[in-house]
Amino acid sequence: MSLDVVYFAPLVFFCIAFGFSMLGMGGAQLYVPILFWLGMDFKTEAIPLGLLLNVATSLSATITYLRNRLVRWRVGLIIGAAMVALAPVGALVNATLSAKVLILLFALFTIGAAVLMLSGWRPKTGQSSQGRFTIWGVSAGSGIGFLAGLLGRGGGSFVVPTLYMMGLEAKSAVATSLLAVTMSATSGFISHLAIAAYPDWAVWGACIAAVLGGSRIGSRLMATRVKSPTIRKAFGIVLLCIAGTLLVRDVILG
Repeated sequence: MSLDVVYFAPLVFFCIAFGFSMLGMGGAQLYVPILFWLGMDFKTEAIPLGLLLNVATSLSATITYLRNRLVRWRVGLIIGAAMVALAPVGALVNATLSAKVLILLFALFTIGAAVLMLSGWRPKTGQSSQGRFTIWGVSAGSGIGFLAGLLGRGGGSFVVPTLYMMGLEAKSAVATSLLAVTMSATSGFISHLAIAAYPDWAVWGACIAAVLGGSRIGSRLMATRVKSPTIRKAFGIVLLCIAGTLLVRDVILG
């Protein structure tokens, strides 16, 4: 294994975990390609380790948010369970559709979510009952899980805007999203263990330690210092960057 992976990846992953733990995402969409670019085999090394780092990031942040009472855990569990159940269906449909069409749909949906977060708009639903949240959670989680499986994404970029639409404040939406993402990422990691190569424990240990540290610091900062409007706007900007990258790299140039 190249020394670049041992020394470079943990530093980068610390920064990714720091930022993504504040935005309600686990970071696998960056961990996996970076590990691949640094020389790991995509299927047997980069994806399993990337998903494990996603679990570590989201779980560490979720614990911090639970301690600060920001997680709507019933909603998070419902959405997470629905995501886990429907992701395999999306993965099966994936094989029947054009990759460019899927990427275009994903980018357009992401742009819509970004505009929503940046504008601060959400429907006036009044005070929602637990039953209403359950219906929203099952419906949204199923749709997000299907899209995550269809597009090969973790789903965090969909969950936060959905929770915001359901009436949660930005901080609570981020915190609750990470609970659902932890469940989804854990399921994905377990499903990839069968094809995973034997771990290089020095690399795995250094990367896991880095994301745990970054996620811990980022989530504590978000819970105690950062205000909800700042989080909402930052999340919207990140979504626009993701959508723009996809459109340019995979649709226009691809």
